[in-house]
Amino acid sequence: MERLKEVTIYTDGACSGNPGPGGYGVVLIFNGHRRELSGGFRNTTNNRMELMGVIEGLRALKEKCRVLVVSDSKYVVDAVEKGWLEKWRSNGWMRTRSEAAKNADLWKILWDLMEYHQVRFQWVKGHNDHPENTVCDKLAVAESKKSDLPEDARGQ
Repeated sequence: MERLKEVTIYTDGACSGNPGPGGYGVVLIFNGHRRELSGGFRNTTNNRMELMGVIEGLRALKEKCRVLVVSDSKYVVDAVEKGWLEKWRSNGWMRTRSEAAKNADLWKILWDLMEYHQVRFQWVKGHNDHPENTVCDKLAVAESKKSDLPEDARGQ
């Protein structure tokens, strides 16, 4: 059995208006090492930025890892931990027979990354003095305020 590196990824997303300019912040911690990532888009939503934080954190890993993702997004954590994501995928990215899952483009990317890495999720209350969540929030908000943000390919 291969021994995987254990990484903790903290993430947060922010959006000024919904839709509006948004950003994500990520802190990766491995074996005492720390890396911060951030990015943003001109016309996006808070939920898309929450997902992008997780996606970009996982994309930053150079090899297969065991990952704990810590997020204040019930949308992201519940979708994975309560099995909604698996249900949407098995139903062709539909929430119900007549309603498509929102942000399916990003959920598909996250699904593929979760298939590669061993990922579990933990929810933390946002804006509650959690040190890494606070850093992620500051990174996300700073990104959302940049004037030269690219367009989100899917927008909303």
